[in-house]
Amino acid sequence: MKQAIWKDTVIAQSDKTKNVEGNAYFPAEDINKELFKSSETQSVCHWKGTASYYSIEVNGEVNKDAAWYYPTAKDLAKNIEGHVAFWRGVQVVDV
Repeated sequence: MKQAIWKDTVIAQSDKTKNVEGNAYFPAEDINKELFKSSETQSVCHWKGTASYYSIEVNGEVNKDAAWYYPTAKDLAKNIEGHVAFWRGVQVVDV
């Protein structure tokens, strides 16, 4: 089981994460959706596709673009399509 934690708040928890390039990707159904706000930010990975981002809000504090996901992943990354990964101070820990 893995948890993603920011500002002492569990923002995601799952026993079905997928590890790609050192990042734990959480299934979308295992994130606390009320803490996630859609962002206009996008980036492109040559083998995974175009990533979209979420900002995370906990107790009025915002961590801009701290989570990303591939809504439509390329063939080599289909296993993480729709899964969410984290950076920018979000800790992912084993529990």
